[in-house]
Amino acid sequence: MMKIALIGATGFVGKEILKEAAARGDSVTALVRNPAKVEKLGGVTAVEADALDTAALSEQLKGHDVVISAYNPGWAEPDIQAVHIKASKSITEATKTAGVKRLIVIGGAGSLYAEDGTQFVDGAHFPAEYKEGALGARQALTDLRAETAIDWSFVSPPFNLAPGPRTGKYRLGKENPVFDAEGKSAISASDLAVAIIDEAHNPKHKQQRFTAAY
Repeated sequence: MMKIALIGATGFVGKEILKEAAARGDSVTALVRNPAKVEKLGGVTAVEADALDTAALSEQLKGHDVVISAYNPGWAEPDIQAVHIKASKSITEATKTAGVKRLIVIGGAGSLYAEDGTQFVDGAHFPAEYKEGALGARQALTDLRAETAIDWSFVSPPFNLAPGPRTGKYRLGKENPVFDAEGKSAISASDLAVAIIDEAHNPKHKQQRFTAAY
């Protein structure tokens, strides 16, 4: 059993991480804006938290084995890039101050690399409605790459991330998308959660970014 602090436990990916961790018998502190929205599961404690309040968050993270951040300011946030960067820095600093050595951050797919060496977020066809958020996530990864005091991992999902069944199967990559035989790069949110909790229990990507798809 692990003691996991999960930031953003009611989001699209966060709620799947919560279910996966609880199903494995982990003790999870769900740190969210609205604790009433957290699914009631065995071993889960819902706590109100503010990712931008570094000092308070640090106190809430103390005593955990790993911090998993599925933080997202929300796509309706008008200044999503700046808020994402600020909150990501706050979460990293709070993790260090709390004395937690392991941090897993779920970011975006936009900073993955295409075959020509460019990042998808810089491409002309990257969806405009997601660009500011993707740029914030990319900067969060850049900031993490400079961190040596904690064992961080950054998770980039594939571009096709949708609700779906838990199969427990996935393939891993690092800086480039993982494609199947048909040229698709996809995974269900449930199986992405499997990959994330697998990484929490059996770290393979310390100070690295990784991705997972079928």
